[in-house]
Amino acid sequence: MGFELVVIGTSLGGLSALQTVLGGLAETFSLPLVVVQHRHKESPPSLSHFLQQYVRLKIQDARDKEALVPGRIYLAPPDYHLLVELGQVTLSVDEPVSYARPSIDVLFESAAETYGRRAIGIILTGANHDGARGLAAIKARGGWAIVQNPDTAENPTMPLAALAATPVDAILPLSMIASYVMDLCLMKVSS
Repeated sequence: MGFELVVIGTSLGGLSALQTVLGGLAETFSLPLVVVQHRHKESPPSLSHFLQQYVRLKIQDARDKEALVPGRIYLAPPDYHLLVELGQVTLSVDEPVSYARPSIDVLFESAAETYGRRAIGIILTGANHDGARGLAAIKARGGWAIVQNPDTAENPTMPLAALAATPVDAILPLSMIASYVMDLCLMKVSS
């Protein structure tokens, strides 16, 4: 069975990292991608509009109970946790986790619980430990764990925390993550 979902988490330095990773995906990429970029609760909701300039896939802020569509990118809105259920996203205003709402751990743990080995988790640059526990949960359920090489991260704290928390499947420079994920999905479909 192949993969059905990609989840991505990033914080400090994430804007340029997302431009690179999401911008590197072909318009034929067929999995839904769900992204948490740490943002202040008063951040303008224009991140999706900004990133759309660099990305061939449709990108949007997630809406509660919205169906996951193949080849679409869903961003966590400011001040909401973003979770995945089977075939849809859910928003929550539960307490911040690791001082963050949205929290990467919340997203990744929901992906691990719902999608298990059909999930790909990716940790990018960031200045705290959010995402390390969630990526470990994805890996523990048989999913695929990818971490940006800390040497290529604007802030290596988040990638280093993820690497300390779980054995991962790939440690890649930012410029190679998109092509790796596309190749990985093709290999899983054909095997």
